[in-house]
Amino acid sequence: MDLDLGAVRAFIAVVDDRHFGDAAARLGISQQAVSKRVARLEADLGTPLLNRARGGAEPTDDGTYFLVHARTLVDLADRTVDLVRNRNRALRVDVMRTRVASADLIRRFHETAPDVEIDIVISSDGLLAGLPALTRGSIDAFISRATGDLGEIQALPAYLEPMHVLVGREHPLAAAERVPMADLAGMSAWIPGARRPETEWADFYRELSAEFGVVIDTSGPSFGWDDEVDRIAASRDLFTFVGERVRIPWNPGIVQIPIVDPTVVFPWSLLWHPRNRHPVLPRLIAHLRDGFRPYRPGREWLPPADRPACTR
Repeated sequence: MDLDLGAVRAFIAVVDDRHFGDAAARLGISQQAVSKRVARLEADLGTPLLNRARGGAEPTDDGTYFLVHARTLVDLADRTVDLVRNRNRALRVDVMRTRVASADLIRRFHETAPDVEIDIVISSDGLLAGLPALTRGSIDAFISRATGDLGEIQALPAYLEPMHVLVGREHPLAAAERVPMADLAGMSAWIPGARRPETEWADFYRELSAEFGVVIDTSGPSFGWDDEVDRIAASRDLFTFVGERVRIPWNPGIVQIPIVDPTVVFPWSLLWHPRNRHPVLPRLIAHLRDGFRPYRPGREWLPPADRPACTR
């Protein structure tokens, strides 16, 4: 017996709306058509699925049992259609911001694969937005720090980005060629972007603070990169952390200095949903896997939770 998906959809709509008329409005067909589809489904299954009354329709015991499988069937059919329709669309990658290393990683991938169409998605909520978007399929890949419970989402270490300090030319550190982490103990780093404690980068800086005694100042608000750079350039004591590949807005009053002993590295990972079948996704995964340089204990520092995935 072949089930009619249209009849299954009609049954689900009646259960959700409790009334054939409301279900018909949702499906964009007549109430009579909904009734015929549900009746045909009941005849095919050989059992009543709905109790019909003036107060509305309610599923029978068999209807309740069938409902779970009906939703799964319709969801699978919808996903299958989406997969076929989307095979030829551009790969959608969320890089969070265009000035940071995540965007640079995708830019370099595209240089090796100019035939690939890529849609860059910009969000600022990190995993809070990225994980649901991957599950929904609204994006194909996401680059961020992979930490905490990722659920079904898979992650691959992509790049350990060395961190630098950013200071104004009047800052005491401005003349240094390198800054040992020990020299930053007790100093206050201004990072307004870490105000939300639930984000993966705020967690990174909490770990950094606990390990090296750097105070993290999250006072704000933040008005964007240009404003932050201007404020640091004009200050004798403000400094912040930036990644080596961050594209800092040009300002003659800024000095960027590498951190050493150890080199602090921020772990970028590629995240994707295993159900995603975009044909370009395996190429991106292979590109980042092949180019990844593992964590070097003793020379670099990572939060302990990130070390197992980043060590080969």
